[in-house]
Amino acid sequence: MTKVAILGAAGRMGGALLRCGQRNDDVSVVAAYDRPDHPDTGKDAGLLAGLDTLGVPLSGDLATLSAADAFIDFSFHAVVPDHAALAAREGKAFVLGTTGLTADEETAVHEAATQVPVVWAPNMSLGVNVLFSLAEQAARILDLDYDIEIVEMHHRHKKDAPSGTALGLAKSVTAGRDQALDDVANYGRVGDTGARPRGEIGIHALRGGDVVGDHTVTFATDGERIELSHRASSRDAFAMGALKAAAWAHGRPAGMYDMKAVLGLA
Repeated sequence: MTKVAILGAAGRMGGALLRCGQRNDDVSVVAAYDRPDHPDTGKDAGLLAGLDTLGVPLSGDLATLSAADAFIDFSFHAVVPDHAALAAREGKAFVLGTTGLTADEETAVHEAATQVPVVWAPNMSLGVNVLFSLAEQAARILDLDYDIEIVEMHHRHKKDAPSGTALGLAKSVTAGRDQALDDVANYGRVGDTGARPRGEIGIHALRGGDVVGDHTVTFATDGERIELSHRASSRDAFAMGALKAAAWAHGRPAGMYDMKAVLGLA
């Protein structure tokens, strides 16, 4: 059984990880970490997640993570480099679900992957990772006469846009077409934009309510339209995938992995 530490344990995903950890026989949650000034520091993490007492207090001390075999990080992007560096120093597998990282923060994650196994994915759910593969395959088959638009919607509290999953889908379709995303991406439209350029990839972010995560890739041409969609009704889908990734990564060689590797889709 893999012993896991949850970073960002007081957040929405942290609660889902704690709850799902009780249903996964391959992992045991041994540490729950959040920022040192969190008002619930010291309280039982299980009770905070709506469970019975787990005997694991919410802690703001990174030293409490040393008991784990793997870290699962769904915290704020600015603190990810410190967490990745700690995992590398202590030889812990590192599973990262945080999105919205800067270039420097991404570099820190790649540096950690030279020393420990890192599973980094914009979305941990099985369904979304199947969608990545389907979107890439469709883009490879359909020519540039098919316009591609990606639309995502999340709850009003999400801070980064577009979502990491939407960017993952954009990278999937540009890989299928052998394009460079920076050359063809259009992040929303406003004003007199003129006719849609051939080969452009439109990426749009909607925010509102309590939407967990909706993503649709549309392939539109004269006479027909194909839509590939995934709708998450619970964060449990992401949590179960992250826990599976932690159990899979523990004991693997150092390197950068994604959920395709975890799920055998690569």
